Amino acid sequence: MAEIKAPVFPESVADGTIVEWHVTEGQQVNRDDLLAEIETDKVVLEVVAPDDGVVTRIVKQVDDTVLSDELIAEFEAGASGAGADDSNDSDAPSVNPDQPAAPVQAKQAADGGEPVQVTDKKEEADHKDQSPAVRKAAKESGVDPKDVEGSGRSGRVTKTDMASPTLKADSSIKSDSGRPVAESTGERTEKRVPMTRLRKTVANRLLSASQDTAMLTTFNEVNMKPLMDMRAKYKDQFEKRHGVRLGFMSLFVKAATEALKRFPAVNASLDGDDIVYHGYYDIGVAVSSDRGLVVPVLRDTDRMSMADVESRIRELGGLAQKGKLGLNDMTGGTFTISNGGVFGSLMSTPILNPPQTAILGMHAINDRPMAVDGKVEILPMMYLALSYDHRMIDGKEAVQFLVTIKELVEDPAMLLLDL
Repeated sequence: MAEIKAPVFPESVADGTIVEWHVTEGQQVNRDDLLAEIETDKVVLEVVAPDDGVVTRIVKQVDDTVLSDELIAEFEAGASGAGADDSNDSDAPSVNPDQPAAPVQAKQAADGGEPVQVTDKKEEADHKDQSPAVRKAAKESGVDPKDVEGSGRSGRVTKTDMASPTLKADSSIKSDSGRPVAESTGERTEKRVPMTRLRKTVANRLLSASQDTAMLTTFNEVNMKPLMDMRAKYKDQFEKRHGVRLGFMSLFVKAATEALKRFPAVNASLDGDDIVYHGYYDIGVAVSSDRGLVVPVLRDTDRMSMADVESRIRELGGLAQKGKLGLNDMTGGTFTISNGGVFGSLMSTPILNPPQTAILGMHAINDRPMAVDGKVEILPMMYLALSYDHRMIDGKEAVQFLVTIKELVEDPAMLLLDL
């Protein structure tokens, strides 16, 4: 008999929550089959089978809180039991194929919800393929899991899918954004959905940042024409040479890295009464995903080329959309860049990501009339915002830091020439 334990969490992660069991007690599995999913404050972690065998006992149930390396199930290697297709829910009723498909009253669901009516063998099979957490979420939201795109094994719908559902193309329940809406029960409707663990964590961190720091924001604007001209001239050669498209983010990351070298306080963090000056440059790039805002980190950006930055951002963005970011991808970071411009934001005051002391906000590029050498020219302009902790960074340093980024972006050759 072997023990199946939760993964070892980093020090920054206190605990996690079981959000999905993909097996039941007595079910036979193969090595590396997905057994369970554990949601932490940052990511969803997968627990897989250590060998071929049988899950003999499930210790931690859906919605239970688990600690790092805590026992969640027991496993017998080499044993045989029910196949994966034989039973996905020990509480699901059995059907005698020789009997008519009359309505059958299902047993009480494991999540303590109302009994479920099963009307025929197909509906019963659909019900069996849904975990207690999915059935509970369906009851709370009024959204049928059959209408939801599943991200689990073989397209199975998980609790995370139900928390932020994307409807199938043939679903009849749609909103303007493609998100499901509650079926109308009158002239006015409501849908109550519990916050995901990630959303609660983001909310608490943002509230803490606004209350526990002396946050101040300084603004500037940058002429994007030189960068846009450079991109238009070299984008095809760049993609052919490096196999990745040339975007604006890579130059902003490199410009921020150079500015951080010149102003170490912006690359520092506050630890109690101590200021920690980091001798490395790990820049987080905020990414919007179906689960909420996540900030994967680019490590040692001073050693990365623009092609390296573009490749890594593309890789991390893809992992974020699939919910596959690891804890190591999101921990640490000495500075953050957030690009609200991709959603059309003209100007904003980004909120700090503690314990970091500053965050750069990029915004939409818009043509505006600008005075150039006494004449009015129409130029593609972007507003930049730097929010910083005034306890550690003086206003002069913050303004000079932002001006440095502006100068480097408006004259990209300065980065290549190390000026």
